[in-house]
Amino acid sequence: MRLIQLARHGERRLGAVEGGRVRLLADCASVVSLAEAAHAAGASLSRLAQRLLSNELLNYDEIYDGLSAWRILPAADHPSEPARCIVSGTGLTHSSSAKSRNAMHASAEELSDSMRVYRWGLEAGRPAEGEIGASPEWFYKGTGTNLRGHLDPLDIPAFAEDGGEEAEIAGVYWIDPSGVPRRLGMAQGNEFSDHRFEQRNYLYLAASKLRSCAIGPELVLDPQFSTVAGRVSIERAGAVLWCREIRSGEEAMCHSLANLEHHHFKFPQHRRPGDVHVHFYGADALSFADQVHLQDGDTMSVAFEGFGRPLRNRVRATSDAVQLVRAVPM
Repeated sequence: MRLIQLARHGERRLGAVEGGRVRLLADCASVVSLAEAAHAAGASLSRLAQRLLSNELLNYDEIYDGLSAWRILPAADHPSEPARCIVSGTGLTHSSSAKSRNAMHASAEELSDSMRVYRWGLEAGRPAEGEIGASPEWFYKGTGTNLRGHLDPLDIPAFAEDGGEEAEIAGVYWIDPSGVPRRLGMAQGNEFSDHRFEQRNYLYLAASKLRSCAIGPELVLDPQFSTVAGRVSIERAGAVLWCREIRSGEEAMCHSLANLEHHHFKFPQHRRPGDVHVHFYGADALSFADQVHLQDGDTMSVAFEGFGRPLRNRVRATSDAVQLVRAVPM
């Protein structure tokens, strides 16, 4: 089952995708409210969603193309408290991105710290059942205020040096009242970053990740994640400027999903009841690695097989001057 979050004139609804239609769920405005109700009823997310399907149908084609009063929200969020949605990710999980990062920061004669971390994943990122493997790279992208949906622009702020797509699959999690992380599903995403700033020095990675990002348009409740084929492309002035066939899923990664989840949720602050987590699993290809620099108005498209319609977002670069931000004493 694939769910989609929608909004119209301040009203929120949750729906299930049925080909060219969206069937709305009764008395359910978000993925989080569905998760809360499912947990209280002792039911699975998909079973409760099936039970709540209504007779209200919407034209998905019109909504997807931006021709409806309904707009597509991020595939999951925390609707009442965006700050309680933690957006994070794991890098260096795919060989192509590790090689790209290595090329950014290593001379021809040496191995970068990035490649060393990737090799640790190759050696010990897939532990046996019940054991703990090597720790992956981890980064913080912000809170739900940085999350965007299908057709929303992704911003290159005035202080940034660049903005570049990162086509990934993201896991969506909800922490139940007992503090247990519950994986609600997965969605395709664009983990947008400032690669030119990161290239200056790998210690700038943390700041380069604090940018808007997008997931959606659909949340897949029970996805096949062993191997997932996909495609990422950049369009400029109506023509394809760059595209790559990509692959994700556990077989394409140096870490198992269980190992990534352990190392994210081992921190007690990541198991606060009621919080939502959106965690990106890593990219397979970057246009930046091919010397493509995105411009205002470019359109990024991310599509993974089995994850619904492509996620499309426009690049929006601000022309404002950088403003000095002062902390004012009280």
